[in-house]
Amino acid sequence: IIEMSNFQFAQAMLFAIAEINNSSDLLPGVSLGYRMYDSCGFPPHGVAGALALANGNEATFVSSETPCTRSAQVQISHWATCACLSDKAKYPSFFRTIPSDLYQSRAVAQLVRHFGWTWVGAIRTNDDYGNNGMATFTETANQLGICLEYSVPFISTDSPEKLLSIVNIIKQSTSKVIVTFVQPRDFITLITALSEHNVTGYQWVGTEAWIVDSEIVAMNKHHILDGAIGVSIPEAHVRGIEEFMMDVKPLNSSGNQLFTEFWEALFSCEFNSKNNQKRCTGTEDLSDVKNSFTDMSLMPILNNVYKGVYAVAHALHKILKCNKTCDTNVTLDPSMVRMVTSVIVYFNENGDPVAKYEIINWQPTAQGTVEFVTVGLYDASLPVDKQLTLQNASLFWAQNSNQGTSICSKPCLPGTRKVLQKGKPVCCYDCTPCAEGEISNTTDSITCIQCPPDFWSNAQRVACVQKETEFLSYEEIMGALLTAASLFGTCMTCVVAWIFLKYRKTPIVRANNSELSFLLLFSLSLCFLCSLTFIGRPSEWSCMLRHTAFGITFVLCISCVLGKTIVVLMAFRATLPGSNVMKWFGPLQQRLSVVAFTLIQVLICVLWLTISPPFPFKNMKQFTYKIIMECAMGSAIGFWAVLGYIGLLAVLCFVLAFLARKLPDNFNEAKFITFSMLIFCAVWVTFIPAYVSSPGKFSVAVEIFAILASSYGLLFAFSSQSVILFYSNLKRIQRNI
Repeated sequence: IIEMSNFQFAQAMLFAIAEINNSSDLLPGVSLGYRMYDSCGFPPHGVAGALALANGNEATFVSSETPCTRSAQVQISHWATCACLSDKAKYPSFFRTIPSDLYQSRAVAQLVRHFGWTWVGAIRTNDDYGNNGMATFTETANQLGICLEYSVPFISTDSPEKLLSIVNIIKQSTSKVIVTFVQPRDFITLITALSEHNVTGYQWVGTEAWIVDSEIVAMNKHHILDGAIGVSIPEAHVRGIEEFMMDVKPLNSSGNQLFTEFWEALFSCEFNSKNNQKRCTGTEDLSDVKNSFTDMSLMPILNNVYKGVYAVAHALHKILKCNKTCDTNVTLDPSMVRMVTSVIVYFNENGDPVAKYEIINWQPTAQGTVEFVTVGLYDASLPVDKQLTLQNASLFWAQNSNQGTSICSKPCLPGTRKVLQKGKPVCCYDCTPCAEGEISNTTDSITCIQCPPDFWSNAQRVACVQKETEFLSYEEIMGALLTAASLFGTCMTCVVAWIFLKYRKTPIVRANNSELSFLLLFSLSLCFLCSLTFIGRPSEWSCMLRHTAFGITFVLCISCVLGKTIVVLMAFRATLPGSNVMKWFGPLQQRLSVVAFTLIQVLICVLWLTISPPFPFKNMKQFTYKIIMECAMGSAIGFWAVLGYIGLLAVLCFVLAFLARKLPDNFNEAKFITFSMLIFCAVWVTFIPAYVSSPGKFSVAVEIFAILASSYGLLFAFSSQSVILFYSNLKRIQRNI
């Protein structure tokens, strides 16, 4: 059986030889001949013919036992694309005018990635062409982020069960794109099986082996391959070759048996007709025939044959130093042919030409046929990012799906990251949201980025935003209320002080220890005002002032209360017969005791501020999503020493007042001092756990509340005691009158 494509290739070689022999410029005086070997479609015959050509030993074609006694002859192939043939160590004499599959595989991989198909199936012929081509494609695909759901080999002689298993693999797959490295003969077998099971809707990506094959088009009756896309040898035209092929008279006149077989196959007739078969006359009109022989879709391959013959001719022309004649006495060395050939046809160091491909798209026509439309180019000589160019607007897709998608997992949107699925390729993943404080602002991010310390992720986890800064401010309700309470307490203290000042010469005020009372009221006003230093954004000065001012004013206040308590006790002792204790605690001693108690606190504060003072601090650990502006204590010992000293004086005052609570006389202040110290101690005992457990600005609010509560307690006790003292003595005066 004659294969028309191979017959075309042979005719192209004959056309080139005839053209060269008729040329007066190329190899003048030298005629080229040829010798053909028929592989008969059987690989062992093809190998035997190749060995015979390579070794110049015709016996090799007959017997594989005959040794190779001559150096290898140069072979130039128009059709062999296997990348394995670029190995010059194994195939030193091999050249070709068709690009290596190495480039074709890379071109297909870039084509697939261009359309965003990352999850594809792969089918290959189980031979060097399919296996090597798919291996290179897989390697490049992995680099481009493309995953293969399956990769199955087969050949046309496989059992029906094997073909059925491939059909089932395709039907059960989730990928919608199928990449093929398949020989035409094998592909016809596969398409037939797919047609029987009505497997449609897949986007086929092909190689030059079948993408423009007319026989494959004829098998596309079920529109399985509609929209197929692939790479093809660039379109070429050899002037005069089509007319040469159609003119078969020389072949007929030579009496060649090949003409008989060719003519019978071409017109489906027989010269020696039997069994009522159509009889050949030899005069049939070739112009009316529409088959694979008259189809010139393989013109690019015919051009490769044409270039191969001319490469050899130019090499011989150079070696023989042809001018008007050629020196036919020169001994030909295959290495010389190889060297000069590389100059003429631009073979690279591996004997391969520059790789250029057209991107072909199968587009159905209204007449039910298929048109091969060139929709792009691939040029391996350009930089990687410029090798592939496409015109997407002119593309036709499988089932008119508008390109479609073929992915294992949907893209992970910004705000999420990819987590690989166990036991599956890297293209299969789950999308998990970024954790708090992390973001991803790109699609298909593999990691989430940690936000800087002063920033936090927004709700969508796509951007870092400035953390909210929190502190107790005057503008918010809580800060405003505490400010109002502080100012109100200050005003109340001033009112009481004004009343005392107005009636300072009365016996009641004088009896109430006016100096300590005025000093107590002054310190209470400072206590109310020092709470204001806790409100507002912490600064270096406010942090140092707030605790030291609070500690000193409270010690001054409690020192005055402690002095009044001691006066009460001494006054009671002075009423006993023979007692003169009051001379030991007169006005001077009272003033000195207040100054002494206060100076101790001042000394503690000075040491604290000198060694390790409080400072403004951004607390980012208590809350991850906001920054707490607070005053760090600096030295914890200094802070607790200030509080501890206040507590020590308060407890001492409370004990002394408690001991004097039942002393007689209406001027006894011990009951009110006991009550005020009880309030003071209760407030500050509950303050510590509340302060520790309160978050953020609420801890500051708790501290201010404790200051105000204890201050109001002292003011209330002092004012109540004064009022009661006034009314009790007023009644006594009225009785005497």
